[in-house]
Amino acid sequence: MSDTSTRTTPEHEASRTPSPPGGRSRLAALGRAVARRRLLVLLLTLVVVAIAAALGGDVAQRLSSGGFTDPKSESSKAERFLADRFKSGVPNLVLVARAPGSVDAPSASAAGRELTERVAKAPGVLSAGSYWTMPGAAPLRSRDGRSALVLVRLGGSEDDFRATAKRLVPKVGGRQGVLDVSVTGSAQVSVEIEKRSEEDLAKAEAITAPATLLILLVVFGSAVAAALPLAVGLLSVLGTFLVLRLLSAVTSVSVFSTNITTALGLGLAIDYSLFVVTRYREELASGRDVTEAIAQTVRTAGRTVLFSSVTVALSLAGLLVFPLYFLRSFAYAGMAVVALAAVGAVVVLPALLALLGRRIDAWNINRALRRLVPHRRERGPATEESGFWHWLATAVMRRPVLFALAVVAVLVTLGLPFIRASFGITDDRELPASAPAHVAAQALRDDFDSGESSALSVVLPETDADAGRVGSFAARMSALPGVFRVDAATGSYVNGRQVAQPGPAAVRFRAPGATWMSVVPSVEPYSDAGTRLVQRLRGAPGAPGTVLVGGQAALLVDTRDALAAGLPWTGLIIAGTTLVLLFLFTGSLLIPLKAVVFNLLSLSATFGAMVYVFQDGHLQWLVGDFTVTGLLDISMPVLMFCVAFGLSMDYEVFLLSRIREVYMETGDNTRAVALGLERTGRLVSAAALLFATVMAAFATSGLTLLKLLGVGLALAVIMDATVVRGLLVPAVMRLAGRANWWAPKPLRRLHERLGLKEA
Repeated sequence: MSDTSTRTTPEHEASRTPSPPGGRSRLAALGRAVARRRLLVLLLTLVVVAIAAALGGDVAQRLSSGGFTDPKSESSKAERFLADRFKSGVPNLVLVARAPGSVDAPSASAAGRELTERVAKAPGVLSAGSYWTMPGAAPLRSRDGRSALVLVRLGGSEDDFRATAKRLVPKVGGRQGVLDVSVTGSAQVSVEIEKRSEEDLAKAEAITAPATLLILLVVFGSAVAAALPLAVGLLSVLGTFLVLRLLSAVTSVSVFSTNITTALGLGLAIDYSLFVVTRYREELASGRDVTEAIAQTVRTAGRTVLFSSVTVALSLAGLLVFPLYFLRSFAYAGMAVVALAAVGAVVVLPALLALLGRRIDAWNINRALRRLVPHRRERGPATEESGFWHWLATAVMRRPVLFALAVVAVLVTLGLPFIRASFGITDDRELPASAPAHVAAQALRDDFDSGESSALSVVLPETDADAGRVGSFAARMSALPGVFRVDAATGSYVNGRQVAQPGPAAVRFRAPGATWMSVVPSVEPYSDAGTRLVQRLRGAPGAPGTVLVGGQAALLVDTRDALAAGLPWTGLIIAGTTLVLLFLFTGSLLIPLKAVVFNLLSLSATFGAMVYVFQDGHLQWLVGDFTVTGLLDISMPVLMFCVAFGLSMDYEVFLLSRIREVYMETGDNTRAVALGLERTGRLVSAAALLFATVMAAFATSGLTLLKLLGVGLALAVIMDATVVRGLLVPAVMRLAGRANWWAPKPLRRLHERLGLKEA
């Protein structure tokens, strides 16, 4: 199959004008300046790292474990209104009290009432009621009669009730008289998630460090060179911890952002350092002295690193449009760590290279290994045309249609399970099955008939209606499918009928000019039935005023709606910036479009695998035990999309920079693709392997959230670096030929004026 790309045009001849000398490049000048002032640069870096370590080292203790819901949603407004006006609301702390015999025994009743009163008087507690203190509270008694519930509402923000739970739970959990008390609820789940996240981060770092160092030694070939990415990674991670510490003083930041900081900081530091060190070695081998080698390295590889960091940061910026601070926190951490990794690779790393000079290959393990391996007959000098990646690209480009169709078919097939994805929000089942909050919550699901702890709140914030209208509305709601019981100021209702008159506790449902009702569901809050119940309650006829619906199921509905509203803007930000930046980088229209489509294909395959593993529960032996709920956390696909898309663009830029470099020299599209893949294939594969190793360490986490994030991102980068970059890119670029580099004349002229090139 012939390739017409070897023919040239006037436009191509113009683009092949030799690059100006490095002296006219601002980046080359930066490289020279850093090389000459290397000691000053390194001293300032040490000062910054020391400050960041001192001030940001305890950042995890200042971050929050919530942020999974929209604070402006109807459900959040309902919760705040209940807390402010009624000093009540949906319980966020639930005590499961187990008696040695019956909970109705005198000793158990006395212990239960004393426990409830003690909890109610604790600082930070808005309300507390139990089976022993609330009239008509039979549903708070287990089916076997040996367990009963204490329902507690803690006040304040997520951080406030988490702090209250930390103080309160050690005092009320465990043995309390004759009762054995276990604790669950969103507040305690949040506390245990925070603690587990810190423990899992330390464990992941302990696993990752030796594995990463070993791979770095193999990839870089020398102990000295292998240590350089770790220095850049340390700067990026500690610097980002300081940024998060400062941000936490003015806004809420998720504790999970520390996990992505470590993973991205080390992963990107390795990516960028690989590219810079490899180019530096090439420049030294071409005969340049150390200073000029650094200047040319910063001019070429440094330019690519800076461009790549912009594309990754803009992909992560797409998370800022969402009102969930859990997602925004990943944007804060990701953008900071990307910027610091780029600065480290373009400024700090060249200073280290200048200090090392030609000793970059000191303590060379390859030479040591060659001494141990028996001498083999030489097969001739190695060339770029004899490398594996050149061979692979050439083989693919001989049959581009076959390879392109096969890869697309595989990716689409892998992505099909995502069509049936079901979503929920974080609850106790994110924790290991042995976690105390999970054990207690499972007891609720197994031993109690009604969903008292997952009740929905129907708030009427501006209602002066008489008791008759409120009672009629409560009766109508109790007849809705999915409702077990409705408790209101006028009594309790089941199946459209009043079953209990208002008791002394009914006063909690009224405040001046407002009232609310507790709707106990008979369905799982995070199921489709739970979603439909929320919609029915919000649309229930005959409401005597404005209605606000809160509770777990309502939070899921509102979170889903908030994410759906933000997705188009996120897609526009990511796709728009990718298209514009890649056009400025390459001067092509097709290459940016190809990059977006390929990334979407790759990510859809990853999402399909996540449904197969984490929603359906397959391959647990491979990723570790977790609780299969039939749901995925609703925020995870959005987070994984933005992070993985940015990393894919990172690899795309590295590959395109070398392909374009050869194409500008030769005008031969096929040769450019083969040589570009040969020059970057090993680097991209090594970078992907290292990042996947870091992320795969999160698979050891006891938190399903971190396990899903780690496995998903590891799979995404490996698939992108191998299947997409190794097979799909060369096949499609061979089919496109010269069209890869085409743009209409007005855009060509625009690129000549504004294109990202060193001149």
